Amino acid sequence: MAQQFHLADLFETVAATVPDRLALVTEAGSRTFAELDARATRLASGLAARGIGRGDTVGLYLTNGPEHLEAFIAAIKLGAVPFNVNFRYGAEELHYLFSNAGAAVLIHEAEFAPVVEELRPRLPELKLTVTLGDAAGQSLAYEALAATPAAGPWPRDEQDIILTYTGGTTGMPKGVMWPHKAFVFACAGGAGYFNPLGPLEEPQDVASRAAQGYPLRLMPLAPLMHAAALWAVWSALLNGLTIVLDATPGLDPERAWDLVERLQVNIVQVVGDAMAIPLRDCLRDHPGRWNLSHVVNFGSGGAVFSGHVKADLAALLPANATITDGMGSSETGIAGAGAPSAEGVMRLPAGEHQTVVVGDRLAEAGETGLIARGGHIPVGYYGDPERSAEVFRTVGGKLWSVSGDAGRLDADGMITMFGRGSTSINSGGEKIFPEEVEEALRAHPAVQDAVVCGLPHPRWGEQVVALVSPRGPDRPDLAEVRAFLKGPLAAYKHPKALVWVDQVRRSPAGKQDYRWAKATAEAALAEAAAGA
Repeated sequence: MAQQFHLADLFETVAATVPDRLALVTEAGSRTFAELDARATRLASGLAARGIGRGDTVGLYLTNGPEHLEAFIAAIKLGAVPFNVNFRYGAEELHYLFSNAGAAVLIHEAEFAPVVEELRPRLPELKLTVTLGDAAGQSLAYEALAATPAAGPWPRDEQDIILTYTGGTTGMPKGVMWPHKAFVFACAGGAGYFNPLGPLEEPQDVASRAAQGYPLRLMPLAPLMHAAALWAVWSALLNGLTIVLDATPGLDPERAWDLVERLQVNIVQVVGDAMAIPLRDCLRDHPGRWNLSHVVNFGSGGAVFSGHVKADLAALLPANATITDGMGSSETGIAGAGAPSAEGVMRLPAGEHQTVVVGDRLAEAGETGLIARGGHIPVGYYGDPERSAEVFRTVGGKLWSVSGDAGRLDADGMITMFGRGSTSINSGGEKIFPEEVEEALRAHPAVQDAVVCGLPHPRWGEQVVALVSPRGPDRPDLAEVRAFLKGPLAAYKHPKALVWVDQVRRSPAGKQDYRWAKATAEAALAEAAAGA
């Protein structure tokens, strides 16, 4: 019986309560909660037998296969620290990540073995590498390790940490340290967001929820290395739901809807417009192709989910399917369900544990600053005390995680969210947040995707430049796009330059790549000036 809010304890409680229920479904096979728990215990035993234990960092260099969850659970059973790895990073980016995390263990797909072997001499803290498939070089075979006789249990504490690396849209990723208890309540559904049963009161509550709950199936379409996908999965597992996984890299909308139909997925989880728009377009292009009567929810988290896209999906999915939009960040956890805003990106509820900070004080109604989260929050960035002190700080006598998201505290008890303060554009003294302009651009019928950045301007300081990818052959000019934006946006927010690209670059998790946007926009404008 779980006595603390430790993820391993909570998962084991659920597994003991519904051992024969399916925990994982893939096209290659399925695993019950008991089977998943047993395999994770044997894998943990194999790691422990090779000297891996409490506090060791374990990199999950994996795609969305069952091994990703098995390895995560195995690490936390030991009191070790799992961390996510962006499997599309190049060698130098991976070296930075592994070095920053002080990786003791890397568990990786066989296809990633060459880069792991290349980096091994430069990772002095690395104790062990584990390969899915046949062992190669100095690595051990995953299945051999997972066949170790079960040992344990190992000492645990709800203040053990999970390491979540941020997406790195504007700089190198940072490792956010989440204590297990804080993670359960802020990220894994313990606070009751989107759960009709409300917040967890005691650790043992997960047993009654799993026993009483209907075994819905949830499919995350984002990589599990993205925080939003991992949070959705753990929220589901702690309620006894079944996780459907597809290890195919990238998003193929037709394949996704095929799997939703064939594997009877009830909850589809995405990360913002980058995934929702192609899924919507696919349904539009193939009316009636899929029987989706079993879908009860289409949810997004971790990126902007535009209002017009939500409305389109609501019309295309079954009438009883809800559309949900969870807001939050790696540093704050889930901030609540987003509500539409007439002037910003989204609105969030303010309260005891969520407000706006202006400098070193709490905001008054009507003031704009940075959105802050209190209560169950991380304890800092891994190995970065200076940056930790900037973000996790005491304001008004209370510890807050002060995010990079700009927001205004409104008199009605809500927060109007504008976007990332670090990417805001200052044009003629007016602050412009790219997310708001991007959302408006994506509503244009000729625009598939958009990213907005600021470039120097001799008169205005900065000018708004939009990079857009086409939905079809039509590529309207700047004047036509600005005319379209007259309704939703003030004129000073309109792009002063428009660059058409074949595809807007995003991370595997759907995050905007603002560094790429700036470099591409600079090159395009320089080329246009030279031609003129």
